[in-house]
Amino acid sequence: MRQQGFTLIELVMVIVILGVLAAVALPRFIDLNSEARRSVMQGLHGAMINANTMIHAKSAIAGVTTAATGTVALSATLTIRTVYGFAQDAVELAKAMNISPAADFYTGANTSFIAHKKAPVWGTGSWHNCAVKYTPAADAATPPVVLLVDTGC
Repeated sequence: MRQQGFTLIELVMVIVILGVLAAVALPRFIDLNSEARRSVMQGLHGAMINANTMIHAKSAIAGVTTAATGTVALSATLTIRTVYGFAQDAVELAKAMNISPAADFYTGANTSFIAHKKAPVWGTGSWHNCAVKYTPAADAATPPVVLLVDTGC
């Protein structure tokens, strides 16, 4: 009578192969939170650029693109402070965007950044490594700079 089944060596080889696959594939799935935060910050970066373009267009219509300081009404209830027709700082720019959920983002006292509060660097001295830095326009000929820093996301 002939018995059928797997030998011990075959079972060990299957376990070893599964272990190698798990060791290779697992790190890709573990880092999904970081990739998600990075993608959110990339979206925020693009939204900031687009919102500032809209603010500048409204400022051009209002004729305040050459003024060092000014305001522009985006709606009946929303007025943005401007510098040469662009948002004055990141806090003013955030007013023009619908950041959701707002509790996940820092737009406080440091008016140069919008940072992600769920990043591992939040609460440390390097929280700005998962943020978008906004540098306002230096003059009418120099547009603002919107820089994404996602190394700490």
